[in-house]
Amino acid sequence: MTDLRMLRIAILAGAVAWCLPAAALAQDFGVLESAETIDRGTFKLRLNPMVIFGRDGADDEIGAAAKLGYGFTDRFDLEGGVAIYDGVRFFGGDAEVWLVRDAAADVSIVGGLHFARGENTLDTRGVDLTLLVSHHATDNLEVVGALDFAFETITENGIDESFTPIHLVPGFEYRLGEDLDLVGEVGLALNDEGNHYLSAGLAFYFR
Repeated sequence: MTDLRMLRIAILAGAVAWCLPAAALAQDFGVLESAETIDRGTFKLRLNPMVIFGRDGADDEIGAAAKLGYGFTDRFDLEGGVAIYDGVRFFGGDAEVWLVRDAAADVSIVGGLHFARGENTLDTRGVDLTLLVSHHATDNLEVVGALDFAFETITENGIDESFTPIHLVPGFEYRLGEDLDLVGEVGLALNDEGNHYLSAGLAFYFR
């Protein structure tokens, strides 16, 4: 192996070590919804800041996310989103299916794709899978629990790396008005490839 090739490998390895934490740090859009899908024929706009807590002495990160969705049926919706952090931008979309409608608990599953770009991360693509359970504690308040997986892959300049942040996400959705909800959650990282985070925001509905 030539010295030049060894140098290139060392540089690429350093790039992965530097960029991988940035990619793992920003938890894209958050969950921030109940297991109920968007009402048929309704548009939904969600805006939420995100606070990502650094690990092992790393700085905390503050960003913002926005998602726009539409309810196609009584049990199915689609949403697209963007999220912006320092040097990292996410965009993607997902589909949600409402599996169980019950007075005790609602259950849905969400699957989607996202991509990360920016000067502080290598090009990254991810497959999202989220299991959502929610319960109406009162007429206006839903408590929510989610298990959120992000299967991330980096393939750039000969680099092929994968990692899978997993989060347990307790949260809530509170109806402020007929077409306005307050949403919030805490993301608890269940492995070393994710970061704890906190987010709250507003969801607007256009019928």
